[in-house]
Amino acid sequence: MLDPIHKQPFYVARHAAAPFAGERERYLTHCALRGDSVVTLRRKAEELYWIARKLEVRGTLHVTRRTLQRVAGRSTWKERQPRTGRKLKTAAVIKRFLSHAEAWLRFLGTLSEPPSDVPFQSKLDEFSQWAREERGFTDATIVQYVKTIRPFLQWYGALGRPLSRVRATDIDSYLSKGGADRWCRVTVSNTAKTLRTFFRYGADQGWAPPTLANAIYSPRIYAMEKLPSGPTRSDVQRLFKGLDFRRPKDVRDRAILLLFALYGLRAKEVADLRLDHLDWQRDLIHVPRVKRRAPQPYPMLPSVGNAIAGYLYKVRRRDSPHAQLFLTIRSPYRPLSRIGLYYVVAYRLQALGVKSAHMGPHSLRHACATHLLSEGLSLKEIGDHLGHRLTWTTQIYAKVDLRGLREVGDFDLGSLQ
Repeated sequence: MLDPIHKQPFYVARHAAAPFAGERERYLTHCALRGDSVVTLRRKAEELYWIARKLEVRGTLHVTRRTLQRVAGRSTWKERQPRTGRKLKTAAVIKRFLSHAEAWLRFLGTLSEPPSDVPFQSKLDEFSQWAREERGFTDATIVQYVKTIRPFLQWYGALGRPLSRVRATDIDSYLSKGGADRWCRVTVSNTAKTLRTFFRYGADQGWAPPTLANAIYSPRIYAMEKLPSGPTRSDVQRLFKGLDFRRPKDVRDRAILLLFALYGLRAKEVADLRLDHLDWQRDLIHVPRVKRRAPQPYPMLPSVGNAIAGYLYKVRRRDSPHAQLFLTIRSPYRPLSRIGLYYVVAYRLQALGVKSAHMGPHSLRHACATHLLSEGLSLKEIGDHLGHRLTWTTQIYAKVDLRGLREVGDFDLGSLQ
Protein backbone atom coordinates (compact mmCIF):
# COMPACT_ATOMS: atom_id res chain seq x y z
CA MET A 1 0.00 0.00 0.00
CA LEU A 2 2.93 2.37 0.67
CA ASP A 3 4.37 2.07 -2.82
CA PRO A 4 1.60 4.08 -4.54
CA ILE A 5 1.76 6.69 -1.74
CA HIS A 6 5.50 7.21 -1.44
CA LYS A 7 7.54 6.80 -4.60
CA GLN A 8 10.90 7.30 -2.88
CA PRO A 9 12.35 4.03 -1.50
CA PHE A 10 13.61 5.81 1.63
CA TYR A 11 10.11 6.66 2.83
CA VAL A 12 8.77 3.22 1.93
CA ALA A 13 11.51 1.54 3.96
CA ARG A 14 11.07 3.94 6.89
CA HIS A 15 7.35 3.29 7.14
CA ALA A 16 7.77 -0.45 6.70
CA ALA A 17 10.29 -0.61 9.56
CA ALA A 18 8.12 1.40 11.97
CA PRO A 19 5.96 -0.38 14.58
CA PHE A 20 2.49 -1.73 13.80
CA ALA A 21 3.14 -1.71 10.05
CA GLY A 22 0.36 -4.20 9.30
CA GLU A 23 -2.24 -2.23 11.26
CA ARG A 24 -1.25 0.99 9.54
CA GLU A 25 -1.41 -0.59 6.10
CA ARG A 26 -4.91 -1.97 6.78
CA TYR A 27 -6.19 1.47 7.71
CA LEU A 28 -4.56 3.20 4.74
CA THR A 29 -6.04 0.59 2.39
CA HIS A 30 -9.45 1.28 3.90
CA CYS A 31 -8.98 5.03 3.39
CA ALA A 32 -7.90 4.52 -0.21
CA LEU A 33 -10.94 2.37 -1.01
CA ARG A 34 -13.33 4.98 0.38
CA GLY A 35 -11.86 7.66 -1.90
CA ASP A 36 -9.01 9.45 -0.10
CA SER A 37 -6.66 11.23 -2.48
CA VAL A 38 -2.96 10.35 -2.72
CA VAL A 39 -2.03 13.60 -0.97
CA THR A 40 -4.41 12.82 1.91
CA LEU A 41 -3.09 9.26 2.18
CA ARG A 42 0.47 10.56 2.29
CA ARG A 43 -0.35 12.90 5.15
CA LYS A 44 -2.15 10.18 7.05
CA ALA A 45 0.72 7.77 6.57
CA GLU A 46 3.10 10.35 8.04
CA GLU A 47 0.84 10.96 11.04
CA LEU A 48 0.39 7.23 11.63
CA TYR A 49 4.17 6.79 11.53
CA TRP A 50 4.62 9.15 14.48
CA ILE A 51 1.63 7.73 16.33
CA ALA A 52 3.07 4.23 16.05
CA ARG A 53 6.44 5.52 17.26
CA LYS A 54 4.82 7.13 20.32
CA LEU A 55 2.76 4.04 21.17
CA GLU A 56 5.61 1.59 20.61
CA VAL A 57 6.75 1.85 24.22
CA ARG A 58 3.36 0.55 25.37
CA GLY A 59 3.59 -2.50 23.11
CA THR A 60 -0.14 -2.49 22.39
CA LEU A 61 -2.73 -0.47 20.54
CA HIS A 62 -5.45 -1.17 23.11
CA VAL A 63 -5.58 2.25 24.74
CA THR A 64 -8.09 4.82 25.95
CA ARG A 65 -8.56 8.46 24.95
CA ARG A 66 -7.05 9.49 28.26
CA THR A 67 -3.92 7.45 27.46
CA LEU A 68 -3.60 9.14 24.08
CA GLN A 69 -3.94 12.56 25.68
CA ARG A 70 -1.30 11.66 28.25
CA VAL A 71 1.10 10.42 25.56
CA ALA A 72 0.57 13.56 23.49
CA GLY A 73 1.03 15.85 26.48
CA ARG A 74 4.25 14.23 27.66
CA SER A 75 5.95 14.20 24.26
CA THR A 76 8.39 16.97 23.33
CA TRP A 77 7.71 16.72 19.57
CA LYS A 78 11.12 18.13 18.72
CA GLU A 79 11.41 15.54 15.94
CA ARG A 80 8.44 17.21 14.21
CA GLN A 81 10.28 20.52 13.92
CA PRO A 82 9.81 21.85 10.33
CA ARG A 83 12.97 21.85 8.24
CA THR A 84 12.19 25.38 7.13
CA GLY A 85 13.12 26.63 10.58
CA ARG A 86 9.64 27.92 11.36
CA LYS A 87 8.47 27.71 14.95
CA LEU A 88 6.80 24.39 15.77
CA LYS A 89 3.09 24.77 16.53
CA THR A 90 2.83 22.21 19.30
CA ALA A 91 -0.91 22.64 19.84
CA ALA A 92 -1.61 21.88 16.17
CA VAL A 93 0.70 18.83 16.27
CA ILE A 94 -1.08 17.44 19.33
CA LYS A 95 -4.49 18.07 17.77
CA ARG A 96 -3.51 16.17 14.61
CA PHE A 97 -2.00 13.37 16.70
CA LEU A 98 -5.20 12.85 18.70
CA SER A 99 -7.49 13.15 15.68
CA HIS A 100 -5.62 10.63 13.52
CA ALA A 101 -4.89 8.29 16.43
CA GLU A 102 -8.55 8.05 17.44
CA ALA A 103 -9.68 7.46 13.85
CA TRP A 104 -7.05 4.75 13.33
CA LEU A 105 -7.65 2.93 16.62
CA ARG A 106 -11.42 3.20 16.27
CA PHE A 107 -11.11 1.49 12.87
CA LEU A 108 -9.02 -1.27 14.43
CA GLY A 109 -11.46 -1.62 17.33
CA THR A 110 -8.74 -1.07 19.92
CA LEU A 111 -9.82 2.33 21.27
CA SER A 112 -11.43 1.73 24.65
CA GLU A 113 -14.29 4.06 25.49
CA PRO A 114 -14.23 5.23 29.12
CA PRO A 115 -17.22 4.13 31.22
CA SER A 116 -19.93 6.71 31.79
CA ASP A 117 -19.34 8.77 34.91
CA VAL A 118 -22.94 9.98 35.04
CA PRO A 119 -24.80 8.69 38.12
CA PHE A 120 -28.12 6.97 37.42
CA GLN A 121 -27.23 6.64 33.73
CA SER A 122 -29.59 3.66 33.37
CA LYS A 123 -32.55 5.79 34.47
CA LEU A 124 -31.59 8.46 31.94
CA ASP A 125 -31.36 5.83 29.19
CA GLU A 126 -34.79 4.46 30.11
CA PHE A 127 -36.26 7.95 30.05
CA SER A 128 -34.75 8.65 26.61
CA GLN A 129 -36.16 5.41 25.21
CA TRP A 130 -39.60 6.20 26.66
CA ALA A 131 -39.54 9.74 25.24
CA ARG A 132 -38.66 8.40 21.78
CA GLU A 133 -40.92 5.34 21.60
CA GLU A 134 -43.90 6.27 23.79
CA ARG A 135 -44.12 10.04 23.45
CA GLY A 136 -42.73 10.31 19.93
CA PHE A 137 -40.35 13.16 20.72
CA THR A 138 -37.88 14.13 18.03
CA ASP A 139 -34.22 13.22 18.33
CA ALA A 140 -33.32 16.89 18.77
CA THR A 141 -35.72 17.19 21.73
CA ILE A 142 -34.33 14.05 23.36
CA VAL A 143 -30.75 15.28 22.93
CA GLN A 144 -31.72 18.55 24.61
CA TYR A 145 -33.43 16.64 27.45
CA VAL A 146 -30.30 14.57 28.04
CA LYS A 147 -28.05 17.65 27.98
CA THR A 148 -30.28 19.25 30.60
CA ILE A 149 -30.77 16.24 32.89
CA ARG A 150 -27.18 14.92 32.87
CA PRO A 151 -25.65 17.91 34.78
CA PHE A 152 -28.36 17.62 37.43
CA LEU A 153 -27.66 13.89 37.90
CA GLN A 154 -23.95 14.65 38.26
CA TRP A 155 -24.70 17.37 40.80
CA TYR A 156 -27.17 15.24 42.76
CA GLY A 157 -24.98 12.12 42.59
CA ALA A 158 -22.33 13.91 44.64
CA LEU A 159 -24.85 14.05 47.53
CA GLY A 160 -24.74 10.26 47.83
CA ARG A 161 -28.51 9.72 47.95
CA PRO A 162 -30.75 7.59 45.68
CA LEU A 163 -33.27 9.16 43.32
CA SER A 164 -36.08 7.91 45.55
CA ARG A 165 -34.99 10.50 48.15
CA VAL A 166 -34.88 13.56 45.89
CA ARG A 167 -36.66 16.49 47.53
CA ALA A 168 -38.13 19.64 46.06
CA THR A 169 -35.55 21.62 48.00
CA ASP A 170 -32.82 19.78 46.05
CA ILE A 171 -34.35 20.97 42.79
CA ASP A 172 -34.61 24.52 44.16
CA SER A 173 -30.96 24.42 45.23
CA TYR A 174 -29.87 23.23 41.81
CA LEU A 175 -31.88 25.91 40.03
CA SER A 176 -30.52 28.53 42.43
CA LYS A 177 -27.02 27.36 41.61
CA GLY A 178 -27.84 27.83 37.94
CA GLY A 179 -29.04 31.34 38.64
CA ALA A 180 -25.79 32.04 40.46
CA ASP A 181 -23.97 30.76 37.38
CA ARG A 182 -25.80 33.43 35.37
CA TRP A 183 -28.44 31.26 33.76
CA CYS A 184 -31.07 33.39 32.07
CA ARG A 185 -34.73 33.09 33.07
CA VAL A 186 -35.55 30.98 30.00
CA THR A 187 -32.78 28.48 30.84
CA VAL A 188 -34.02 28.13 34.43
CA SER A 189 -37.57 27.64 33.18
CA ASN A 190 -36.60 25.04 30.57
CA THR A 191 -34.47 23.15 33.11
CA ALA A 192 -37.34 23.06 35.61
CA LYS A 193 -39.79 21.83 32.97
CA THR A 194 -37.39 19.12 31.81
CA LEU A 195 -36.75 17.89 35.35
CA ARG A 196 -40.50 17.90 35.98
CA THR A 197 -41.01 15.62 32.97
CA PHE A 198 -38.12 13.38 34.05
CA PHE A 199 -39.37 12.90 37.61
CA ARG A 200 -42.98 12.49 36.52
CA TYR A 201 -41.77 9.55 34.43
CA GLY A 202 -39.74 8.34 37.43
CA ALA A 203 -42.80 8.46 39.65
CA ASP A 204 -44.74 6.33 37.17
CA GLN A 205 -41.86 3.82 37.19
CA GLY A 206 -41.65 3.81 40.99
CA TRP A 207 -38.10 5.12 41.48
CA ALA A 208 -38.94 8.77 42.19
CA PRO A 209 -41.18 10.38 44.85
CA PRO A 210 -44.78 10.49 43.55
CA THR A 211 -45.39 14.14 44.49
CA LEU A 212 -42.03 15.58 43.46
CA ALA A 213 -42.93 16.59 39.88
CA ASN A 214 -45.85 18.75 41.01
CA ALA A 215 -43.56 20.55 43.46
CA ILE A 216 -41.11 21.71 40.77
CA TYR A 217 -41.92 25.30 39.85
CA SER A 218 -40.42 27.31 37.01
CA PRO A 219 -40.23 31.10 36.60
CA ARG A 220 -42.98 32.73 34.59
CA ILE A 221 -42.14 33.23 30.93
CA TYR A 222 -44.50 35.58 29.16
CA ALA A 223 -45.82 34.46 25.80
CA MET A 224 -44.03 36.03 22.83
CA GLU A 225 -41.88 38.24 25.03
CA LYS A 226 -38.97 38.05 22.59
CA LEU A 227 -38.77 39.08 18.97
CA PRO A 228 -37.75 36.46 16.41
CA SER A 229 -34.03 36.65 15.78
CA GLY A 230 -32.40 36.28 12.42
CA PRO A 231 -30.50 38.08 9.67
CA THR A 232 -32.18 40.75 7.59
CA ARG A 233 -33.19 40.25 3.98
CA SER A 234 -30.17 42.22 2.83
CA ASP A 235 -27.90 40.00 4.96
CA VAL A 236 -29.35 36.91 3.29
CA GLN A 237 -28.74 38.43 -0.14
CA ARG A 238 -25.13 39.20 0.79
CA LEU A 239 -24.79 35.60 1.95
CA PHE A 240 -25.47 34.31 -1.56
CA LYS A 241 -23.43 36.96 -3.33
CA GLY A 242 -20.32 35.76 -1.52
CA LEU A 243 -20.52 32.25 -2.99
CA ASP A 244 -17.99 31.17 -5.62
CA PHE A 245 -19.34 28.76 -8.26
CA ARG A 246 -15.80 27.49 -8.91
CA ARG A 247 -15.43 26.06 -5.40
CA PRO A 248 -17.05 22.64 -4.80
CA LYS A 249 -17.87 23.56 -1.20
CA ASP A 250 -19.70 26.71 -2.30
CA VAL A 251 -21.63 24.76 -4.95
CA ARG A 252 -22.89 22.37 -2.27
CA ASP A 253 -23.51 25.10 0.30
CA ARG A 254 -25.54 27.17 -2.16
CA ALA A 255 -28.11 24.37 -2.46
CA ILE A 256 -28.18 23.97 1.33
CA LEU A 257 -28.58 27.70 2.00
CA LEU A 258 -31.41 27.98 -0.54
CA LEU A 259 -33.35 25.25 1.26
CA PHE A 260 -32.95 27.12 4.54
CA ALA A 261 -33.65 30.60 3.17
CA LEU A 262 -36.49 29.88 0.72
CA TYR A 263 -38.27 26.94 2.35
CA GLY A 264 -37.41 27.66 5.98
CA LEU A 265 -36.43 24.05 6.60
CA ARG A 266 -35.03 22.82 9.88
CA ALA A 267 -31.47 21.48 10.05
CA LYS A 268 -32.60 17.89 10.61
CA GLU A 269 -35.00 18.09 7.67
CA VAL A 270 -32.15 19.06 5.35
CA ALA A 271 -29.87 16.43 6.90
CA ASP A 272 -32.55 13.76 6.30
CA LEU A 273 -33.17 14.70 2.66
CA ARG A 274 -32.48 11.71 0.42
CA LEU A 275 -32.05 11.34 -3.30
CA ASP A 276 -35.44 9.67 -3.61
CA HIS A 277 -37.08 12.75 -2.07
CA LEU A 278 -36.38 14.62 -5.31
CA ASP A 279 -39.15 14.18 -7.89
CA TRP A 280 -37.56 15.65 -11.01
CA GLN A 281 -40.43 14.67 -13.33
CA ARG A 282 -43.01 16.68 -11.37
CA ASP A 283 -40.57 19.27 -9.98
CA LEU A 284 -41.31 18.40 -6.35
CA ILE A 285 -39.24 18.05 -3.19
CA HIS A 286 -40.71 15.73 -0.55
CA VAL A 287 -39.41 17.20 2.70
CA PRO A 288 -39.25 14.74 5.64
CA ARG A 289 -40.95 17.01 8.16
CA VAL A 290 -39.79 16.47 11.74
CA LYS A 291 -43.05 17.30 13.50
CA ARG A 292 -45.61 16.27 10.88
CA ARG A 293 -44.31 12.68 10.84
CA ALA A 294 -44.76 12.52 7.08
CA PRO A 295 -43.03 13.99 4.02
CA GLN A 296 -44.45 17.29 2.80
CA PRO A 297 -44.30 18.03 -0.95
CA TYR A 298 -42.93 21.39 -2.05
CA PRO A 299 -42.66 22.79 -5.56
CA MET A 300 -39.04 22.71 -6.66
CA LEU A 301 -38.20 26.30 -7.43
CA PRO A 302 -35.96 26.76 -10.51
CA SER A 303 -33.14 28.29 -8.44
CA VAL A 304 -33.27 25.40 -5.97
CA GLY A 305 -33.48 22.75 -8.68
CA ASN A 306 -30.54 24.23 -10.60
CA ALA A 307 -28.45 24.47 -7.40
CA ILE A 308 -29.15 20.85 -6.44
CA ALA A 309 -28.52 19.61 -9.99
CA GLY A 310 -25.21 21.48 -10.12
CA TYR A 311 -24.18 19.90 -6.84
CA LEU A 312 -25.16 16.40 -7.98
CA TYR A 313 -23.33 16.61 -11.31
CA LYS A 314 -20.22 18.55 -10.26
CA VAL A 315 -19.55 17.80 -6.60
CA ARG A 316 -21.34 14.82 -5.07
CA ARG A 317 -19.63 11.46 -5.52
CA ARG A 318 -21.77 9.25 -7.70
CA ASP A 319 -20.34 6.05 -6.26
CA SER A 320 -21.35 6.95 -2.70
CA PRO A 321 -23.41 4.25 -0.94
CA HIS A 322 -25.25 6.88 1.11
CA ALA A 323 -28.84 7.78 0.23
CA GLN A 324 -28.66 11.19 1.92
CA LEU A 325 -28.47 14.13 -0.47
CA PHE A 326 -25.74 16.20 1.14
CA LEU A 327 -22.35 14.67 1.92
CA THR A 328 -19.07 16.00 3.22
CA ILE A 329 -16.64 17.42 0.68
CA ARG A 330 -13.63 15.50 1.93
CA SER A 331 -13.11 11.84 2.73
CA PRO A 332 -14.63 10.06 4.52
CA TYR A 333 -17.63 11.02 2.41
CA ARG A 334 -20.45 10.74 4.90
CA PRO A 335 -23.81 12.51 5.27
CA LEU A 336 -23.73 15.98 6.75
CA SER A 337 -25.00 16.05 10.33
CA ARG A 338 -27.12 18.75 11.95
CA ILE A 339 -23.96 20.13 13.56
CA GLY A 340 -22.22 20.22 10.19
CA LEU A 341 -25.16 22.11 8.70
CA TYR A 342 -25.05 24.56 11.58
CA TYR A 343 -21.47 25.49 10.75
CA VAL A 344 -22.29 25.79 7.04
CA VAL A 345 -24.54 28.74 7.98
CA ALA A 346 -22.81 30.10 11.08
CA TYR A 347 -19.32 30.46 9.58
CA ARG A 348 -20.63 32.37 6.58
CA LEU A 349 -22.83 34.72 8.62
CA GLN A 350 -19.96 35.42 11.00
CA ALA A 351 -17.62 36.11 8.07
CA LEU A 352 -20.09 38.73 6.83
CA GLY A 353 -20.19 40.38 10.25
CA VAL A 354 -23.91 39.69 10.70
CA LYS A 355 -25.15 40.50 14.20
CA SER A 356 -27.83 38.07 15.34
CA ALA A 357 -28.73 36.23 18.54
CA HIS A 358 -28.74 32.97 16.57
CA MET A 359 -26.38 32.20 13.71
CA GLY A 360 -27.36 28.72 12.57
CA PRO A 361 -29.95 27.36 10.12
CA HIS A 362 -32.82 28.38 12.40
CA SER A 363 -31.86 32.02 11.93
CA LEU A 364 -32.54 31.64 8.19
CA ARG A 365 -35.85 30.00 9.07
CA HIS A 366 -36.76 33.11 11.07
CA ALA A 367 -35.62 35.34 8.21
CA CYS A 368 -37.78 33.36 5.78
CA ALA A 369 -40.88 33.65 7.97
CA THR A 370 -40.35 37.38 8.57
CA HIS A 371 -40.00 37.98 4.83
CA LEU A 372 -43.18 36.02 4.06
CA LEU A 373 -45.06 38.05 6.66
CA SER A 374 -43.84 41.31 5.16
CA GLU A 375 -45.09 40.11 1.76
CA GLY A 376 -48.62 39.86 3.13
CA LEU A 377 -49.02 36.10 3.64
CA SER A 378 -51.32 35.01 6.45
CA LEU A 379 -50.12 33.19 9.55
CA LYS A 380 -51.87 30.04 8.32
CA GLU A 381 -50.02 30.18 5.01
CA ILE A 382 -46.69 30.83 6.73
CA GLY A 383 -47.34 28.01 9.19
CA ASP A 384 -48.05 25.58 6.35
CA HIS A 385 -44.88 26.67 4.59
CA LEU A 386 -42.77 26.18 7.72
CA GLY A 387 -44.39 22.88 8.65
CA HIS A 388 -46.05 24.10 11.85
CA ARG A 389 -48.80 21.90 13.19
CA LEU A 390 -50.45 24.66 15.24
CA THR A 391 -51.22 28.20 14.12
CA TRP A 392 -50.19 29.78 17.41
CA THR A 393 -46.64 28.58 16.79
CA THR A 394 -46.45 31.02 13.90
CA GLN A 395 -47.82 33.97 15.87
CA ILE A 396 -44.37 34.97 17.07
CA TYR A 397 -43.69 36.45 13.63
CA ALA A 398 -46.73 38.74 13.90
CA LYS A 399 -44.74 40.89 16.32
CA VAL A 400 -42.60 42.19 13.49
CA ASP A 401 -45.44 43.11 11.12
CA LEU A 402 -44.34 46.75 11.01
CA ARG A 403 -46.50 47.49 7.99
CA GLY A 404 -49.61 46.47 9.89
CA LEU A 405 -48.54 48.44 12.96
CA ARG A 406 -48.09 51.57 10.85
CA GLU A 407 -51.59 51.11 9.43
CA VAL A 408 -52.96 50.92 12.97
CA GLY A 409 -51.01 54.05 13.90
CA ASP A 410 -52.42 55.94 10.92
CA PHE A 411 -56.00 54.99 11.74
CA ASP A 412 -58.07 58.07 12.57
CA LEU A 413 -59.80 57.70 15.91
CA GLY A 414 -61.21 61.21 15.87
CA SER A 415 -64.79 60.03 15.52
CA LEU A 416 -64.46 57.90 18.65
CA GLN A 417 -63.00 60.58 20.91
